Amino acid sequence: MLKKVFNRFEEILGAFLLFIMVGIAFLNVLTRYFSNYSFAFTEEVALNFFVWITLLGISICYKRRTHLNVTLIYNQCPLKMQKILLHISNIFSIVFFSLLTYRGIFQVKDEYDLSAVTEALQTPTWLYTIALPVFSALIIFRILESMVRGKGKEVEAK
Repeated sequence: MLKKVFNRFEEILGAFLLFIMVGIAFLNVLTRYFSNYSFAFTEEVALNFFVWITLLGISICYKRRTHLNVTLIYNQCPLKMQKILLHISNIFSIVFFSLLTYRGIFQVKDEYDLSAVTEALQTPTWLYTIALPVFSALIIFRILESMVRGKGKEVEAK
């Protein structure tokens, strides 16, 4: 059971966040239609959850090995060179998301130390920002997982 939840973590959390986003957007539309009043917090929550869902989507794509590839040159290369290019691409991705994790930790720490709050809900901003280093680390894990699972298999051209 726990393994199933772990393997589907991104999908479950992403679906839950999307459900919350749609729900508050729908409530906001109804409220605006019937009372000409709008909830100010809906944009704040929807924007931050959208960023979270985007990071979760990146993680899902690496897990499934369906991330976006530019294959113009890649497809022209022999299989051995394709494997090398794939590893180089993965290394660059790991470096990028490592930097996001590293800088995200400092961003969260700064927001926490400064007691920064959001405009509409007065929620501590670090509660939203913490997703950047956490989900970036998850993406790194999924890249590494994909590299280990892909050992010895043919490189798939997308």
